[in-house]
Amino acid sequence: MTALRLYTYFRSSAAYRVRIALNLKGLEYAAVPVHLLRGGGEQHAESFANLNPARLLPVLEDGAATITQSLAIIEYLEETHPAPPLLPAEAAARARVRALALSIACDIHPLNNLRVLRYLKSACDRDDAQREEWARHWIREGFDALERQLAGSARTGTYCHGETPSLADCCLVPQMANAQRVHLPLDGYPTLRRIHENCTRLSAFAAAAPAAQPDAE
Repeated sequence: MTALRLYTYFRSSAAYRVRIALNLKGLEYAAVPVHLLRGGGEQHAESFANLNPARLLPVLEDGAATITQSLAIIEYLEETHPAPPLLPAEAAARARVRALALSIACDIHPLNNLRVLRYLKSACDRDDAQREEWARHWIREGFDALERQLAGSARTGTYCHGETPSLADCCLVPQMANAQRVHLPLDGYPTLRRIHENCTRLSAFAAAAPAAQPDAE
């Protein structure tokens, strides 16, 4: 029996990041689907709140350890299963990769995730079209900066940093999927599109994609 259990939802971009990292490291895990919409959201059940009081995905269980927050989970995997590495060896390079990942995970994603979009509907009376435009606006703001940052650096290679996938790529690919879901035109982001295409050719990314998950609808 595998020791790793990942509480996940096929469309959760945060869980998608962790699925990519697990696959890149060749780690077997048991997926435990938590449907974020069915019955008002299975994440609100008391049994799940006991795992993560924030009622957010993903959650990783590794024996007695329970880890929340996607980037904390990936860093945990990096420390417990260091090969292949998702962070470079040199300190400045590690900082660059972390900065790229955090710009997505902290600056872009939180403004277009499910609970924010639900609040816009319930508390602010915004319809579907308005909420989709909200998401497009904030993804566009973040992608404008990210494209400039990646395109302007000699350290950008086949992937966000050099010639092997990193923590930054684990974050970029799910956010590109979010952008496509809200119909954000991507013509203005040639570097992001190139890196995304390079990543999605890899089996680790393909196997982590939403459509490939057992709970996909």
